[in-house]
Amino acid sequence: MMQRQGQVEADGSAAVRKPPVRNPRQPSERTTPAEFSREVRSEMRQVAWPKSPEVVNYASVVLVALVLLTALIFVLNYAFSKAMLFMFKP
Repeated sequence: MMQRQGQVEADGSAAVRKPPVRNPRQPSERTTPAEFSREVRSEMRQVAWPKSPEVVNYASVVLVALVLLTALIFVLNYAFSKAMLFMFKP
């Protein structure tokens, strides 16, 4: 099995791997700005855009999560600062 995978030779010795020969770089074809904008427009037509109620719903969920996490961080910061001041009070 190891021989089939190329890890050992037929006599059991370790197989020597040769690095793959790379082709020299071929010059890449550049697109014109007009062709690029046509392709972008074509791809944007395929996007499934959300409806207005979905956007409002997602935005409200994000806003509520933002407010809750901000409040949580504020409360934790306030509690830890009061605890540090209490512990190190002269």
